Amino acid sequence: MTATAPAETTTYTIEGRLLEVCTCAAVCPCWVGMDPDGGSCEGVVAWWVDQGTVQGVDVSDRGVVLSASIPGNVLAGGWKVVVYVDDRCSEEQQQALLSVFSGQLGGAVADLAALIGEIVAVERAPMTFTAEGGEGTLKVGDVVEARITPFQGATGQATQLRDTVFSTIPGSPAFPGTAPVYRRTGALLGTSDIDLSGKNSVQGAFRFSA
Repeated sequence: MTATAPAETTTYTIEGRLLEVCTCAAVCPCWVGMDPDGGSCEGVVAWWVDQGTVQGVDVSDRGVVLSASIPGNVLAGGWKVVVYVDDRCSEEQQQALLSVFSGQLGGAVADLAALIGEIVAVERAPMTFTAEGGEGTLKVGDVVEARITPFQGATGQATQLRDTVFSTIPGSPAFPGTAPVYRRTGALLGTSDIDLSGKNSVQGAFRFSA
């Protein structure tokens, strides 16, 4: 009798959309491995899970947002972050999403999570999110508000970033642009409040699994 190899199991599979804003001028130098403008980067990264499961828990139509203070080159790590979880999440959904985005369950997300030096707080907040083709809006309680628009190429299509040394959606193209609106409260991070227009934005889609 021939032994049958055990079937491989997938711990999680999630797919959805990303919206990102920061204090760097567009296009953000962090994505190509250069130091951020002004020596540091104050950014917000939002992943919206359109559909997916984590260890059998359905996390579809839920969001996770990092409010991050990056002290130098993005690849050097040492990020200081506050994690915001969609307040519609059940306790089970929240723990499932945190296990993915903290890197505990491996995959490409774990490489991103390894850059975090300190998680200052995990907070629940109401969220609204739209994103497609480089356009998008984000609101996280009364702490984050953003609206983004893409750059356009000579063909009229949204400009794309590919094969960059850093990415918040590894394996997928990203649409760079600017944020006509970027507001963030910095109290928990110990930073100044942000109210800027015309700085960097990124939008794209992701599919993560492990």
